[in-house]
Amino acid sequence: MATEKAFDWLNPFAAVDLNIGERADGIKDWAIANRETIQPIKQFLESIIVRIEGALQATPPLVMLVILVMIAWQAAGRRVAGLVLVCLLVLGFLQPTAWGLAMTTLAIVTASVIACAIIGLPLGVLAGKNDRFESVIRPVLDTMQTIPAFVYLVPVVMLIGIGNVSGVIVTIIFALPPLVRLTSLGIRNVNQSVVEAARAFGATPRQILFKVELPLATPTILAGLNQTIMLSLSMVVIASMIAVKGLGNEVLRAMGRLDAGKAIVGGLGIVMLAIVLDRITQGLGRSGRERGHRHWWQSGPVGLIAALFQRN
Repeated sequence: MATEKAFDWLNPFAAVDLNIGERADGIKDWAIANRETIQPIKQFLESIIVRIEGALQATPPLVMLVILVMIAWQAAGRRVAGLVLVCLLVLGFLQPTAWGLAMTTLAIVTASVIACAIIGLPLGVLAGKNDRFESVIRPVLDTMQTIPAFVYLVPVVMLIGIGNVSGVIVTIIFALPPLVRLTSLGIRNVNQSVVEAARAFGATPRQILFKVELPLATPTILAGLNQTIMLSLSMVVIASMIAVKGLGNEVLRAMGRLDAGKAIVGGLGIVMLAIVLDRITQGLGRSGRERGHRHWWQSGPVGLIAALFQRN
C-alpha cells in the first residue's frame, strides 16, 4: 500500500493530487460514445472540401494563375498583381507536383476561412454591440489563442478521426479568434456621431448595422480576415500530423526523412501561397482614398473592360 506524502506548507503541490489527468480521460470515453453523432457534420464538411479541391484541381494551372493575378490586380493594383505573378511562377516551378499540392492546401485554407467567417463575423458583431457578451467571450478567445496548437489535435482526432476534415476543424479553432476580436474592435470604433445621425434620419438598427457600422468597420474586419488566413496557412504543417494533405504534408515527410530538398520545396510553397493571399486580402482592405476616390469597379481589369465598352 502506497504511503501518503506528508503535507509540506512550503511545497503543497507535491502532496496534493487532484487527479485532473485521470478525470480528463473521461473526454476520450465521451468522444468514442458520441463519434456517430458527429459523422453527419464530418460528411458535410468533407463534401465541401472535396468540391473546393475538385474545382481548384480541375482548373488548368495557367488559367488559375491568370485568375489569381486578375484578382490581385483588381484588389490591390498592378504592382501587387506583378508580385503575385512572380510568386505563382516560383510556386509552379518548384517541382512538378508543387502546384497540385498548393491547390490542396488552398482548398483546406479556403474551407477553413469560409467557416471562420460564418462563425466569427456574427460573434464579432455581437461582441462589438454587447459588453456582457464581449466580457464572456474574451477569456474564451484568450484560451483559444494561448493553448498550443498541438493540443487541439487530440480531441478532434478522437471525435472525427484523421484526415482533411479534422485539419479544417483544428484550423478553424486556431484561426478564429483574430476575426472575432477585430470585428468587435471595428464595430466599437465606428464614429458614434455617424450612428446618431443615421438614427436621427429614422434608420432602423438593422439599417444602421448593414449600411453604416459594417461599411465603416470593413478595413478592420478585413485585417482580421487577413490574420485568419495567415494563421490558417501556419496551421497546415501542424495539421499534416493528422494526415492532412498538401504542402504541409510535404514538409512533415521531409522532416521524417531529413530531406532538405523536400522541406525547402514545401516551405517555399507555403511562403509563396501566403504572400499571394496576404497581398490580395490587404488590397481588399484599401480605403477609397487609397484607391484615388474611385469605386472598385472603376479600376483594375473590370475598370479597363468598362472603359472599353464606354468608348464603343
